[in-house]
Amino acid sequence: MTTTDYPWEPPLAGTEAEHLVGALDRLRATFRWKADDLDVAGLQTRIGASSLTLGGLLKHLALVEDHSSTTKLNGEPPGAPWEAVDWDADPDWEFTSAAGDTPEQLYALWDDAVERSRARFDAALADGGLDQLVHVSWPDGRHASLRRLVCDLIEEYGRHTGHADLLREAVDGRVGEDPPAGWHAHASPSRQSD
Repeated sequence: MTTTDYPWEPPLAGTEAEHLVGALDRLRATFRWKADDLDVAGLQTRIGASSLTLGGLLKHLALVEDHSSTTKLNGEPPGAPWEAVDWDADPDWEFTSAAGDTPEQLYALWDDAVERSRARFDAALADGGLDQLVHVSWPDGRHASLRRLVCDLIEEYGRHTGHADLLREAVDGRVGEDPPAGWHAHASPSRQSD
């Protein structure tokens, strides 16, 4: 097993930050693999009474990435498309609106949000480490640490990667814990010209 075959694999013996970011990146890769290379029907598949879809999860996790790496990290607004949404009118907008997006839009939205989030968290880690306090705070004024913010992202991906496992199996039978050796996400059309 080489790191080029499994680039999402966390280090065997790294620092705490390397392990936490590595765990997050493995979950990101596994989630993207579960949602990868689907058409509109695949991204809109539902199971049972649940309204969750892989398309909705892609858009939700793009929001979580942008919100965590801006508003929660340093108090900045998350940017487009999130700022234009009337969240009071539709608190689940990212889930409900995903049905109107193309697969290319959903993959690009998630891919770009993850890229921005990685860069912002890498910069924050380099500028103060896991112990630094971030913008998000509790009602009593206590601020969370960067460690807590990264752990919250790991938890969010763990929950939704489990949902993606079930949804993808229902779409085409894809199962598995991690992407296979050598797997790469299909590039979003907006990135293919890069």
